[in-house]
Amino acid sequence: MMDSNTNYVKMTPEELASEEKKMKTQKFATGVFIGVLVGIAVWAATHGSLILTGILLVAAVIIGRKSSQSIKSREEAMGRNNTVG
Repeated sequence: MMDSNTNYVKMTPEELASEEKKMKTQKFATGVFIGVLVGIAVWAATHGSLILTGILLVAAVIIGRKSSQSIKSREEAMGRNNTVG
């Protein structure tokens, strides 16, 4: 994963395409992880553990929000590169 200081303006089209593939992979992996957390939360809820359910659901929301913000900022930075060149 590229850090937040990456200058997308200096990247070649091939590097940008590679970065887009990495972002898609990151989105998929995050989605799977959140799905697993929600699945465990549902299982915990049906087995009487409401505290664990709450903790897992809050964690899923926080992870999803942070991932979404990170990807959105990177996409915006890449979008600016497409309009500059």
